[in-house]
Amino acid sequence: MSDIEKEAVSRGAHVEETGAAVQPSKTVDTVHNDEAMRVLATYDGDLTWTDEEEKKLRRKTDWKLMPILCATYSLQYYDKAMLGQAALFGLRTDLELTVGDRYSFSSAIFYLGFIIGAYPVMILAQRFPVERVASVTVVIWGLCLLLTTQCHNFQGLYAQRFFLGLLESGISPMFMIVVSSWYKKNEQALRMGMWYCCTGYVSCVSPLINWGLGQIHGGVSSWPYMYYFAGGLTMLWGVVLWWALPAEPIRAKALNERERYIAVARLRTNNAGVRNTHFKVSQVWELLLDIKFWLCFFVAMLSMIANGPISTFIPIIINGFGFSTFNSLLLLMPCGFWSGSCTLTMTYLCYKFTHRGIRAYLFIIAQMIAVVACILLVTVPSTNKGVGLFAVFILPSVGASYGVLMGVQVANTAGYTKKSVASAGLFIGYCFGNFIGPLVYRPQDSPRYVVGFSVVIVTSFISCVLMYVYRVVCARENKKRDTAGILEGFDNAYDDDLTDKKNPQFRYIL
Repeated sequence: MSDIEKEAVSRGAHVEETGAAVQPSKTVDTVHNDEAMRVLATYDGDLTWTDEEEKKLRRKTDWKLMPILCATYSLQYYDKAMLGQAALFGLRTDLELTVGDRYSFSSAIFYLGFIIGAYPVMILAQRFPVERVASVTVVIWGLCLLLTTQCHNFQGLYAQRFFLGLLESGISPMFMIVVSSWYKKNEQALRMGMWYCCTGYVSCVSPLINWGLGQIHGGVSSWPYMYYFAGGLTMLWGVVLWWALPAEPIRAKALNERERYIAVARLRTNNAGVRNTHFKVSQVWELLLDIKFWLCFFVAMLSMIANGPISTFIPIIINGFGFSTFNSLLLLMPCGFWSGSCTLTMTYLCYKFTHRGIRAYLFIIAQMIAVVACILLVTVPSTNKGVGLFAVFILPSVGASYGVLMGVQVANTAGYTKKSVASAGLFIGYCFGNFIGPLVYRPQDSPRYVVGFSVVIVTSFISCVLMYVYRVVCARENKKRDTAGILEGFDNAYDDDLTDKKNPQFRYIL
């Protein structure tokens, strides 16, 4: 198997892999071909570039793009996880959530909205500029979050949580597409990890903010102030996104002609194109018949059942150890730090050792750390607070496994429609897992939730087995193409918007 991450470098300079200069053309077929062809066809400068030029462009992209993605995803997780922290300040009592499974369902229904909203938002993001779709979406979800303050019973909260999930659903799939439009395969996993790790790091800050807001009215029924603050901040950030989020390199205003050419041409090694605004039903059918997609879908669903208790039940679990409300919030901070650091470390290892084919193994390692946490929480007596807290702190390792999975899927899918739908599909698997997760944590099992953690142990193990099967399937496909004498190449990278299955020169990352 050839190294799919090799650079198109010749004596210190990069050249396009077609072997011939792309000649200027007045018309470019962007229905069948990728829109990147327009950039390549109209550029009449030097077709080679140095390593230093590419590094400079990559650094510029990192500084322009990653802070925006990180801030947006931090806000999304802050808003989404608000329920668990607001529960400590009267929300469960005020909205009648202490009866039966009402609290669990108020968490689960959020992901039902995610499931329904993911595909429509991704279709909009393919048809219209991503930065505009993201901006409008964030403003409306901020308004929806703010309207939580107008909920006076559990039915109202159910409706609000459903629509909040519906509105937030497109952010992760959109960001996956944005990263794949700017970065090469070996660079993508780390960049995915950079914004996804913010789910952990924001938890180092949010408890302090919410504790301060929770002191209004002496901490009695003070939860609405948390939503006023978060909703207003989110709406403001949504307005900023309209101008701040860079478009894909084809339209990015911050790039000059030379930088735009390099940004597009260097992505030829992805064999996946940059952008195509035409929705192709044939690529959707191909995806639905692709075993690799369904493996990723079920891996996401089964692994994310472990995520169910993290944002919703961990504050309650810690509180059940006998800690005060304030200390329960403070103890979320090590949890968040471990989650963010673990995600960043795993995705960095994906970037650093791409050629070693270790991504599936990194997923398994991260998931098994979460399994160890669940075993400790089930078997160790609740009187042993030290071990219990240690288990709670390392449980969010599951986030690192999903960060790795996102990088694997986006790198191994080509065809713009196929990639867009696959990204949304992976996220729907994530949502199903998060929908199921809270429902297995029954009120009568509080605060140890033995049944819930036992379910997580089983489903996490199955997800690891499926991830290994996915690796085997990809490895066999690579070997089959090598054996047929079709070498890895990039001649068809932008031609006819080819999918990974139809382009015999495509190779899968392991």
